[in-house]
Amino acid sequence: MASLDRVKVLVLGDSGVGKSSLVHLLCQNQVLGNPSWTVGCSVDVRVHDYREGTPEEKTYYIELWDVGGSVGSASSVKSTRAVFYNSVNGIILVHDLTNKKSSQNLYPWSLEALSKDSSPTGIIVSNGDYDREQFAENSVPLLIIGTKFDQIPENKRNDVLTRTAFISEDFNAEEINLDCTNPRYLAAGSSNAVKLSRFFDKVIEKRYFTRDPSQVRVCNFSFCM
Repeated sequence: MASLDRVKVLVLGDSGVGKSSLVHLLCQNQVLGNPSWTVGCSVDVRVHDYREGTPEEKTYYIELWDVGGSVGSASSVKSTRAVFYNSVNGIILVHDLTNKKSSQNLYPWSLEALSKDSSPTGIIVSNGDYDREQFAENSVPLLIIGTKFDQIPENKRNDVLTRTAFISEDFNAEEINLDCTNPRYLAAGSSNAVKLSRFFDKVIEKRYFTRDPSQVRVCNFSFCM
């Protein structure tokens, strides 16, 4: 097992959205009993069967890099955090479905990770929206995960899910909404499990089956580096 090929996936999002609980669930298939704040970066590993059930099936390690902090951090903190963004093969953007601000902050989080530039220019238009005319195909696979789905009141779920659908459309990414304290949301054969497996397959394909993916200039939902 030690000789398995591996890929690196960043797990980004505001503090308190449940990144550590999510990573623990993905890697250990267990609920994290006492989650704590992540300082710097924490790395855990998931074993994934690429193209499971096909002749091309192969087992890989998925390294999940849980990056701590907030998008409002001082520039010195962002500069320190930038070391975690090297040689990235995929990104999971995590937001709290009960916290609209954490959803909005997925945009600057992705900007920081993909551009390694805390002060990008020419990206945001005057009304604060992202200029979709600059959209182009993104070379780094993305997945949007919304946490605390169980905490959304029934009468507000449609509104919340409509809003998050627009976010996933901006990123040209699939979305998964779940409760990190309930493993059934990622049960084998569920739609969420299928989306997750499809994302990891895509990350592996970009890393091992395309030419120099880490060197491709990244264009994403309104900006291009």
